[in-house]
Amino acid sequence: MGLLDGKSAIITGSARGIGRATAELFAGEGARVLVNDLDGDVAEEAAKEIDGETTVFAGDLTQPGACDNLVQAGIDAFGSIDAVVNNAGYTWDGVLHKMSDEQFQAMLDIHTVVPFRVLRALAPSWREAAKSEKAEGKQVFRKIVNVSSISGTMGNAGQVNYSAAKAGVTGLTKTVAKEWGQFNINCNAVAFGFVETRLTQAKEKGETMTAAGESGEKVELGIPEQMRSMASMMIPLGRPAQPEEAAGPVLFLCSDLANYIHGQVINVTGGQFTGMYS
Repeated sequence: MGLLDGKSAIITGSARGIGRATAELFAGEGARVLVNDLDGDVAEEAAKEIDGETTVFAGDLTQPGACDNLVQAGIDAFGSIDAVVNNAGYTWDGVLHKMSDEQFQAMLDIHTVVPFRVLRALAPSWREAAKSEKAEGKQVFRKIVNVSSISGTMGNAGQVNYSAAKAGVTGLTKTVAKEWGQFNINCNAVAFGFVETRLTQAKEKGETMTAAGESGEKVELGIPEQMRSMASMMIPLGRPAQPEEAAGPVLFLCSDLANYIHGQVINVTGGQFTGMYS
């Protein structure tokens, strides 16, 4: 018996990295999973490779109406949604004095605005279901996990846009927890440290992606190898996390084991707390 038997989940940005590992873990625990990615071919391939019931919604979630369509696709495929993991995102680094408005806004859009729109799209079905269940004397929990970062809790040089966006995730999470707790909707966030994904690979590999939005600008992925080595030295466990290790806490927060964990930001960092505060 799986922790998520009979449940259905939307996981944004779930064709690669942490999102992909989370989708695989959820499916292994019995959940039906909506796989989402900016690249439709990559999303379709991931969905086929995941051992479980899946559906796909591809496209740029920052576009008008995309988040509403995402949620509707999940409801159409599974009948209802029990959990959502707001994971989609990328980094577009630069120092403040050289950063354009577009570069700053892009991070706010994907990391803060998109999760807001996804939750707003879920609100009618989740609130009405909760009201009906309360009238019938039932207690059914639904789950939200928003993916943040220690860049948002501590700041990180060269990431003023990303750090601001991820800090916004904390405010979003805690406010939704206060508004929706009455509906038995648990809303929490996970703040990841250094996780091995294509966003944290060596920048020297030269991989790029196309930024979300209208610009179509190419964004370099990864961080310099020297910074990768320094980051590992600041982690008490001595190494970055693998995506599967990052997915575990997300599964926990979406399971019934976490029904009384609410409005929290859980640090998943291997013990790394270096920054502006500890």
